[in-house]
Amino acid sequence: MQGLEPSDIHRLNAALGWLGLNAPADARAELDTIAPALQSHPAVLETRWLVCAHEENWDDALLVAELERQAAPDDSSGWLHRAYALRRVENGGLPQARDALLPAAEKFPTEPVIAYNLACYACQLNQLADARKWLQRAVKIGGQKAIQKMALADEDLKPLWLEIKAW
Repeated sequence: MQGLEPSDIHRLNAALGWLGLNAPADARAELDTIAPALQSHPAVLETRWLVCAHEENWDDALLVAELERQAAPDDSSGWLHRAYALRRVENGGLPQARDALLPAAEKFPTEPVIAYNLACYACQLNQLADARKWLQRAVKIGGQKAIQKMALADEDLKPLWLEIKAW
Protein backbone atom coordinates (compact mmCIF):
# COMPACT_ATOMS: atom_id res chain seq x y z
CA MET A 1 0.00 0.00 0.00
CA GLN A 2 2.33 2.55 -1.38
CA GLY A 3 2.09 6.00 0.16
CA LEU A 4 0.75 4.84 3.51
CA GLU A 5 2.69 4.75 6.74
CA PRO A 6 2.74 1.52 8.75
CA SER A 7 0.41 3.13 11.28
CA ASP A 8 -2.09 3.89 8.50
CA ILE A 9 -1.92 0.31 7.26
CA HIS A 10 -2.56 -0.81 10.83
CA ARG A 11 -5.63 1.47 10.96
CA LEU A 12 -6.92 0.05 7.66
CA ASN A 13 -6.49 -3.49 8.96
CA ALA A 14 -8.21 -2.51 12.19
CA ALA A 15 -11.13 -1.04 10.23
CA LEU A 16 -11.45 -4.28 8.29
CA GLY A 17 -11.32 -6.18 11.57
CA TRP A 18 -14.15 -4.06 12.96
CA LEU A 19 -16.19 -4.81 9.85
CA GLY A 20 -15.53 -8.51 10.38
CA LEU A 21 -16.95 -8.09 13.86
CA ASN A 22 -20.03 -6.34 12.44
CA ALA A 23 -19.02 -3.02 13.96
CA PRO A 24 -19.11 -0.55 11.06
CA ALA A 25 -19.22 2.52 13.33
CA ASP A 26 -15.92 1.43 14.88
CA ALA A 27 -14.50 0.78 11.42
CA ARG A 28 -15.51 4.26 10.32
CA ALA A 29 -13.98 5.77 13.47
CA GLU A 30 -10.74 3.92 12.75
CA LEU A 31 -10.67 5.27 9.20
CA ASP A 32 -11.32 8.79 10.48
CA THR A 33 -8.05 8.67 12.45
CA ILE A 34 -6.05 8.45 9.22
CA ALA A 35 -4.49 11.79 8.26
CA PRO A 36 -6.71 14.04 6.11
CA ALA A 37 -4.09 14.09 3.36
CA LEU A 38 -4.37 10.30 3.07
CA GLN A 39 -8.17 10.06 3.06
CA SER A 40 -8.12 10.02 -0.74
CA HIS A 41 -5.66 7.11 -0.91
CA PRO A 42 -7.22 4.25 -2.92
CA ALA A 43 -6.85 1.74 -0.08
CA VAL A 44 -8.56 4.11 2.36
CA LEU A 45 -11.36 4.78 -0.12
CA GLU A 46 -11.84 1.08 -0.80
CA THR A 47 -12.15 0.37 2.91
CA ARG A 48 -14.50 3.31 3.37
CA TRP A 49 -16.65 1.94 0.53
CA LEU A 50 -16.79 -1.42 2.32
CA VAL A 51 -18.02 0.36 5.46
CA CYS A 52 -20.74 2.16 3.49
CA ALA A 53 -21.78 -1.09 1.81
CA HIS A 54 -21.87 -2.88 5.16
CA GLU A 55 -24.18 -0.15 6.46
CA GLU A 56 -26.18 -0.26 3.21
CA ASN A 57 -25.57 3.46 2.90
CA TRP A 58 -25.66 3.42 -0.90
CA ASP A 59 -25.68 7.19 -1.39
CA ASP A 60 -22.37 7.54 0.46
CA ALA A 61 -21.07 4.35 -1.19
CA LEU A 62 -21.72 5.92 -4.58
CA LEU A 63 -19.83 9.09 -3.61
CA VAL A 64 -16.89 7.06 -2.32
CA ALA A 65 -16.85 4.94 -5.48
CA GLU A 66 -16.60 8.10 -7.58
CA LEU A 67 -13.63 9.19 -5.49
CA GLU A 68 -12.10 5.72 -5.93
CA ARG A 69 -12.37 6.01 -9.71
CA GLN A 70 -10.62 9.40 -9.59
CA ALA A 71 -7.89 8.26 -7.20
CA ALA A 72 -7.13 5.02 -9.05
CA PRO A 73 -8.32 5.28 -12.66
CA ASP A 74 -6.41 2.14 -13.64
CA ASP A 75 -8.09 0.00 -10.99
CA SER A 76 -11.44 -1.63 -11.67
CA SER A 77 -12.63 -1.45 -8.05
CA GLY A 78 -14.09 2.03 -8.32
CA TRP A 79 -16.03 1.05 -11.44
CA LEU A 80 -17.40 -2.10 -9.80
CA HIS A 81 -18.26 -0.30 -6.57
CA ARG A 82 -19.98 2.50 -8.48
CA ALA A 83 -22.18 0.06 -10.39
CA TYR A 84 -22.95 -1.92 -7.25
CA ALA A 85 -24.07 1.25 -5.45
CA LEU A 86 -25.97 2.58 -8.46
CA ARG A 87 -28.05 -0.58 -8.49
CA ARG A 88 -29.15 0.18 -4.93
CA VAL A 89 -29.51 3.97 -4.63
CA GLU A 90 -33.00 5.45 -4.59
CA ASN A 91 -32.99 6.76 -8.17
CA GLY A 92 -30.78 4.00 -9.50
CA GLY A 93 -31.42 0.45 -10.57
CA LEU A 94 -30.23 -2.31 -12.84
CA PRO A 95 -30.16 -0.26 -16.06
CA GLN A 96 -28.11 2.48 -14.38
CA ALA A 97 -25.69 -0.08 -12.93
CA ARG A 98 -25.30 -1.80 -16.30
CA ASP A 99 -24.77 1.46 -18.17
CA ALA A 100 -22.18 2.58 -15.62
CA LEU A 101 -20.25 -0.70 -15.87
CA LEU A 102 -20.31 -1.19 -19.65
CA PRO A 103 -17.35 1.19 -20.34
CA ALA A 104 -15.32 -0.72 -17.74
CA ALA A 105 -15.62 -3.91 -19.81
CA GLU A 106 -13.53 -2.23 -22.51
CA LYS A 107 -11.20 -0.49 -20.09
CA PHE A 108 -10.52 -3.69 -18.10
CA PRO A 109 -10.90 -6.56 -20.60
CA THR A 110 -9.12 -9.05 -18.32
CA GLU A 111 -11.28 -8.44 -15.24
CA PRO A 112 -13.76 -11.34 -14.97
CA VAL A 113 -15.90 -9.71 -12.27
CA ILE A 114 -16.92 -6.94 -14.65
CA ALA A 115 -18.20 -9.40 -17.26
CA TYR A 116 -19.78 -11.49 -14.50
CA ASN A 117 -21.63 -8.50 -13.03
CA LEU A 118 -22.80 -7.46 -16.49
CA ALA A 119 -24.17 -11.00 -16.90
CA CYS A 120 -26.04 -10.61 -13.61
CA TYR A 121 -27.51 -7.28 -14.65
CA ALA A 122 -28.56 -8.61 -18.06
CA CYS A 123 -30.13 -11.68 -16.50
CA GLN A 124 -32.12 -9.61 -14.04
CA LEU A 125 -33.24 -7.36 -16.90
CA ASN A 126 -34.45 -10.53 -18.68
CA GLN A 127 -31.88 -10.05 -21.43
CA LEU A 128 -30.81 -13.68 -21.34
CA ALA A 129 -28.86 -13.69 -24.61
CA ASP A 130 -26.72 -10.81 -23.32
CA ALA A 131 -26.38 -12.53 -19.96
CA ARG A 132 -25.05 -15.67 -21.67
CA LYS A 133 -22.60 -13.60 -23.71
CA TRP A 134 -21.24 -11.83 -20.63
CA LEU A 135 -21.11 -15.04 -18.64
CA GLN A 136 -19.10 -16.76 -21.39
CA ARG A 137 -16.70 -13.81 -21.41
CA ALA A 138 -16.32 -14.12 -17.63
CA VAL A 139 -15.61 -17.85 -18.05
CA LYS A 140 -13.01 -17.17 -20.73
CA ILE A 141 -11.23 -14.71 -18.45
CA GLY A 142 -11.77 -16.23 -15.01
CA GLY A 143 -12.03 -19.94 -15.70
CA GLN A 144 -15.05 -22.20 -15.96
CA LYS A 145 -14.93 -23.81 -12.51
CA ALA A 146 -14.58 -20.55 -10.59
CA ILE A 147 -17.31 -18.75 -12.53
CA GLN A 148 -19.64 -21.75 -12.48
CA LYS A 149 -19.32 -22.09 -8.72
CA MET A 150 -19.98 -18.39 -8.22
CA ALA A 151 -22.89 -18.34 -10.69
CA LEU A 152 -24.67 -21.31 -9.14
CA ALA A 153 -24.68 -19.51 -5.79
CA ASP A 154 -25.89 -16.20 -7.24
CA GLU A 155 -29.65 -15.57 -7.24
CA ASP A 156 -29.19 -12.96 -9.97
CA LEU A 157 -28.36 -15.77 -12.38
CA LYS A 158 -31.07 -18.17 -11.25
CA PRO A 159 -32.85 -18.08 -14.65
CA LEU A 160 -29.70 -19.63 -16.17
CA TRP A 161 -28.85 -22.15 -13.45
CA LEU A 162 -29.92 -25.22 -15.47
CA GLU A 163 -27.67 -24.14 -18.34
CA ILE A 164 -24.80 -23.29 -16.02
CA LYS A 165 -25.05 -26.67 -14.25
CA ALA A 166 -24.71 -28.39 -17.64
CA TRP A 167 -21.35 -26.79 -18.49
